[in-house]
Amino acid sequence: MNYCSHCGASGPVLEIPEGDNRPRFICKSCDTIHYSNPNIVAGCLPIWGDKVLLCRRAIPPREGYWNVPSGYLENGESVEEGAIREVWEEAEAKVTIRGVHSLYSLPHINQIYIHFLADLEDGQYGVGPESSETQLFSEEEIPWQEIAFTSSVFTLKKFFADRQEGQQNTHLGVYDYPKKDPSK
Repeated sequence: MNYCSHCGASGPVLEIPEGDNRPRFICKSCDTIHYSNPNIVAGCLPIWGDKVLLCRRAIPPREGYWNVPSGYLENGESVEEGAIREVWEEAEAKVTIRGVHSLYSLPHINQIYIHFLADLEDGQYGVGPESSETQLFSEEEIPWQEIAFTSSVFTLKKFFADRQEGQQNTHLGVYDYPKKDPSK
């Protein structure tokens, strides 16, 4: 960090603030502590009958791969509002949320995914600007080798396992990114 976003002074320093246990950027001019926290990604797995709605990404990263409709939560919106917005932006679909389905952490890139299960209203959907295609898939039709992110794979697998057992659970997952060996 080269400048304080609060007062504009140059050179905030990285140190552990009094009463804290982690290094933070601190502006020595105005004493503002600059916290850096994970990003929340909100989304829904829209359901219509025995099928789920997925979107083929038209943007990086993982352009051309399928994804559970989701994206970054915006300031001023609830997680539910963000998830519903993302489904509209990616699939031009309206949904009614059933409940939280999965919380999936990616600590190595500071992201937390919150995926809801949702009913696809009227079975209607389209293609939003961030998608090149949208499609309803039965479990047997899921293109598993073309799923964009581990968070989507986790959500889909847990959904189909729950459905097989006649349950609707909330699942916790984490992607343990392989750490580099410092000796190499």
